[in-house]
Amino acid sequence: MKSREKHAIVDARDIIIIPCSRIKAWARDQKEEIRMNKYELALVVSAKIEDDARTATVEKAKEYITRAGGTVTEVEDWGKKKLAYEVQKMTEGYYYFIQFDAEPTAPAAVEQDVRIMDNVLRFLCVRKDEK
Repeated sequence: MKSREKHAIVDARDIIIIPCSRIKAWARDQKEEIRMNKYELALVVSAKIEDDARTATVEKAKEYITRAGGTVTEVEDWGKKKLAYEVQKMTEGYYYFIQFDAEPTAPAAVEQDVRIMDNVLRFLCVRKDEK
């Protein structure tokens, strides 16, 4: 006698499709913790602009961080420093260091926005080591 194998027949009506929004809501309901990393954004702002414009430039960078889902924790103003080499025919710039907590995707969004700011000569966004 041959043994008969049982096969399950799957009907298209048996497949359940769950929208992505439901999955995200379920993840929130499960209280999954989203990992927040610590980052530092270094800005070199032009020394040829007024104090108000410089302050507005730093505030705009902080706004970009919060728009990307980050939380600004500290802003360090190092003041006017001589540049190591000439940048856009300037030899001095104001240095600012902005510490913030954000998801891993946030720095790319922040860099994209800061890249097109007029008064920023140079910038660098790095992840800080956790100690």
